[in-house]
Amino acid sequence: MLYNFKFLQNLRYVIDEGHAQHFKNVFSDGQLKSKGWLIDTLKELNLDLGTVFLCGGWMGSLAAFMFESDLKIDKIRSFDIDHNSTLGAEAMNRTWLYDNWRFKASTLDIHEMDYPTKHLTIDDKGNLHTLIELADTLVNTSCEHIEDFDIWYNNIPKGMRLIVQSNNNFGHEEHINCVPTLKAFADQTPMSTVLYEGSLELKDYTRFMRIGYK
Repeated sequence: MLYNFKFLQNLRYVIDEGHAQHFKNVFSDGQLKSKGWLIDTLKELNLDLGTVFLCGGWMGSLAAFMFESDLKIDKIRSFDIDHNSTLGAEAMNRTWLYDNWRFKASTLDIHEMDYPTKHLTIDDKGNLHTLIELADTLVNTSCEHIEDFDIWYNNIPKGMRLIVQSNNNFGHEEHINCVPTLKAFADQTPMSTVLYEGSLELKDYTRFMRIGYK
């Protein structure tokens, strides 16, 4: 079950702090089913995810669902180019933000990521902190949004554990990197070891997912 008391507490904080207007599409049917599929698959694989980096982490809903689902996670870092997403993600994950920064979000263009990753973040008193961290697991569930995807993907170190999703929803104006089939997505995201790959049929499109090691 994805929602328990902590999640609802954090959701209320999102509303109280005025972030709700940025969550218009976060809880759509397609978003919830896609993230539930990811979490169910990870439970079956029983992986120790360690430090998780969410690339294009958006409003942080996936991080909240992952924490609530008791997956094996040390901490989650969320990166998004939109600062409103950074603020919203920290509101959504407030419980884990205040648990020694098990969750932290940074405003960062993922094309500027190196490994280890240096990123700036702000504490609740407005102080700026520089963190240098290395992911054990790299997640990108919005590959369809990524311009120059090959450049981003080629920069990922070999052997990195990856969880990636894309879709064939070519009609969405912000989807600049859709793929027509799972095979096309596999060609776009070559891996040395594949732990899982599959498709999820949704109302208006098909979502594709691959989990493995680059």
